[in-house]
Amino acid sequence: MEKRLGVIAGSGESPAFIQDRARELGYLCVTAAIRGEAEPALHPAGGILSWFQVTNVAPIIRYFKSHGIRQAVFAGKIDPRNIYPAKSRGNVLIKMLEKGRDRSPETVIRMAMDYFARKGISFISPEPFLSPLMCPEGPLTKKRPTAAVTADIAWGWERARRLADADIGQCLIVKAKAVVAVEGMEGTDAVILRGGELAGPGCVAIKVARSRQDPRVDLPAVGLDTVRSLVTAGGAALCFEAGRMPFFQKEAAVALADQHRISISARP
Repeated sequence: MEKRLGVIAGSGESPAFIQDRARELGYLCVTAAIRGEAEPALHPAGGILSWFQVTNVAPIIRYFKSHGIRQAVFAGKIDPRNIYPAKSRGNVLIKMLEKGRDRSPETVIRMAMDYFARKGISFISPEPFLSPLMCPEGPLTKKRPTAAVTADIAWGWERARRLADADIGQCLIVKAKAVVAVEGMEGTDAVILRGGELAGPGCVAIKVARSRQDPRVDLPAVGLDTVRSLVTAGGAALCFEAGRMPFFQKEAAVALADQHRISISARP
């Protein structure tokens, strides 16, 4: 029997990569692309694709079930700011928000996963499809971290972890052993730019996963856009967690970082 995979496509490069990788592994992808989040140019990649509003939980379930989907993945990001203003109080997702212990993105996604599971669709980790993008420990750029940058990374690492574990954000901007900016709903690229505005050149971006990261719910990532933001902000370095987050467009990102003397390293 043909393997089928449902993909809920948000923003970023994960949806297209997962579609392509899943096809290589013998899956037919049935993609529910979220309007205002997924790239407008996203295509079916040999599978099936339809577009939905972010609050269309029940229609997405019907769509998946009509195409024989029993397993699915979340791919990419959904900006929570696009969920909370919704006005349709009878909507399934809005009812979840009203019943949840809080309105954090993790809580919303977990409640959605539970609802899908009750309808016969389980969510699996996207990691098997993104494994080629994971990085081992060590430097990626020709530019190595200076002693000051190394000290900032060591000082900020566990602080970043506590930030992530508190479900606040997964990126911390540090300079001279001081917290410059903390990621919130705005995302990694925006907090890097804000850090540059607040503290000027020389900031260090540290990105980590939660101690008990559930990749079905959220899989943090870095990529070319991360480095572009560091260039704009005058950042000195990016340090992220080895083996736990994909690096998109790595070759182009590393080349850009070397051009601007920004160090990139993966830490265990």
